[in-house]
Amino acid sequence: MTDQNDLSAFVRARATSTEQGQTRDLEYPPLPEALVVPVYDNHAHLEIADGDPSGENGPFDYREHLDRASSVGVRGAVQVGTDLPTSRWTAEVVHREPRLLGAVALHPNEAPALDAAGELDDALAEISELAARPRIRAIGETGLDYYRTGEDGRAAQLRSFEAHIAIAKEHGIAMQIHDREAHRDVIETLLRVGAPERTVFHCFSGDAELGQICTDNGWYMSFAGTVTFKNAHDLREALEVAPRNLLLVETDSPYLTPTPFRGRPNSPYLIPHTLRAMADHLGTDVSMLAAQISSNTELVYGTWESDPVVLPE
Repeated sequence: MTDQNDLSAFVRARATSTEQGQTRDLEYPPLPEALVVPVYDNHAHLEIADGDPSGENGPFDYREHLDRASSVGVRGAVQVGTDLPTSRWTAEVVHREPRLLGAVALHPNEAPALDAAGELDDALAEISELAARPRIRAIGETGLDYYRTGEDGRAAQLRSFEAHIAIAKEHGIAMQIHDREAHRDVIETLLRVGAPERTVFHCFSGDAELGQICTDNGWYMSFAGTVTFKNAHDLREALEVAPRNLLLVETDSPYLTPTPFRGRPNSPYLIPHTLRAMADHLGTDVSMLAAQISSNTELVYGTWESDPVVLPE
């Protein structure tokens, strides 16, 4: 495990980038104060940090991120695939690493290109094969994204989304939803075809109205670092609506770093910032909220305790 007092072993370089004339700090933030009651990161993309040749996300790998997380009370994470390469990586790494469980899927933005190439059905078949592995506990992230995909790609997204729902049901595992500027169609699809028993709105981005719809249907709401942003009034109103037994917390790392480090790279070890902000807004004890969210996470995905299968390098 990385020495908690030696940040230089974890963050070896300082990087900056220029965005709209401003310099952005790309150094990973320091360790937060450790949680007394541990939690899990519901959604992370640690493949991005695994030997990233550009160095933009740091020269360390997923194990160092998890070491850091363990040192501050984040006991594990759900590693999430977004295409075939990252889903394959996810399915392999969770069998080596006991602190990870996996989710595999084709991100909605992948579907139009795969469909146009005549490759969508074969890709979905492989996702279903990967989903059969014992430490793959969710299909995700899947859903609809109208931010990056226009009208011409929406039919392919919808076909892919419905197929992912069927895969989750077939394997009896959870589903993590990506919903960006598509709330109405995501909800309509879930109600029309029937949502999996354990459905999670990853990086919940709705308002109190969507929060009430999720509550009425027993769908989990996973809050990321965005809930800490000053302008995220709708998210905090949704947080107030959500019953505690449907709450999860995540990083979506390396994205959406919570305040006070917004704009810098994110990592599972930064979960305590988001959790404390949620507890503060709800006027509840951090440890009580952590215990509830930890229990919720295990109800959705099962336990992390199974021994990993050691595969050849």
